[in-house]
Amino acid sequence: METTKASLFRSKVLVLFAHPDPYESVANKNMLDSARQLNHVTVHDLYASYPDFIIDVHYERELLLSHDVIVFQHPLQMYSCPSLLKEWIDVVLGKGFAHGGGNALAGKTCRFVVTTGGAAEAFSQTGYNKYSMAELLQPFELTALLCQMRWVEPLVLHWARRVTDDDRVAHAELYADWLCNPVAEVV
Repeated sequence: METTKASLFRSKVLVLFAHPDPYESVANKNMLDSARQLNHVTVHDLYASYPDFIIDVHYERELLLSHDVIVFQHPLQMYSCPSLLKEWIDVVLGKGFAHGGGNALAGKTCRFVVTTGGAAEAFSQTGYNKYSMAELLQPFELTALLCQMRWVEPLVLHWARRVTDDDRVAHAELYADWLCNPVAEVV
């Protein structure tokens, strides 16, 4: 059976974007602009939706249920995600829904798309941050696994403010290419 372009877009993708100061992030803007051009992708800006941090759990769960692929896009802040995304994870992926007697997200694909303010070399045992990105993002991988989601290796843009405009555009294109067929590498 031949794979057609239409079959590549069967997976509905939800991008949960969490950046407390999105207008200052050129790299995330490039990536979001690329994602928004794809009809099968829904971009959901958590800080725009919940400036008061009061999350509509029912609405968020309905969004999750209506998508096949869940992307968490955020800057690395204090070796984690922004606080609203952490709150979202705690209340939306709650016991009885996504784990602990609930399996609403079982089989869905999960990927973190992260920007950092440091060079790639800084994220190693010998680097400034002492830990790799894989190690720093382990709690999110464990959360995905707890929710029975398929974990895809994170897409990371290091030194997001210092890379060239061409590098940011190339990264956004890489992201968009993956969004076009996000389950290809998942077995």
